[in-house]
Amino acid sequence: MADRSAPDFALEIPDGDDKQRRVCQRCDFIDYQNPKIVAGSVVIKDGKILLCKRAIEPRKGFWTLPAGFMELGESVEEAAKREAQEEALADIKIERVLAVYSVPRIGQVQVMFRATLDGDYGVGDETEAVALYDWADIPWAQLAFPTVVWALSHYAETRGTDNFAPFANPPGTDVLTR
Repeated sequence: MADRSAPDFALEIPDGDDKQRRVCQRCDFIDYQNPKIVAGSVVIKDGKILLCKRAIEPRKGFWTLPAGFMELGESVEEAAKREAQEEALADIKIERVLAVYSVPRIGQVQVMFRATLDGDYGVGDETEAVALYDWADIPWAQLAFPTVVWALSHYAETRGTDNFAPFANPPGTDVLTR
């Protein structure tokens, strides 16, 4: 016997819309699927950059910045601080927005901050290792995602100044995001 309380969704274009959506055939509820927001930080201590080696997929074993998906009920700043704590056992002080990247291929908007490390750090549940790197020693070939490279490069462009507009996807990177 069919469960009459379960929604019965079908793909269709709702009235007044131009995109195909999942629509409940009983009550006309539209199940919008929207991009996920990732919050992260380029975290600095004594001129060195905090990187985390991923212990989970995707890109397990590669280095990244502390970052992850926002949770309902938190601000993007709170999410960035929580992710630094979860991944690197790090308390951070957010300075300002560094960049906002659009990655439509995987349905993400990534908000990256400049931040400073407030105290010590360690290995969180989702990391194999955590380290502070001098710029010259960053393991560029082992970075997990293009947006990590972008954020580090954009951080380098802003060192020594607080007077800059937040960055966006670098020119010519559409091939990486679509």
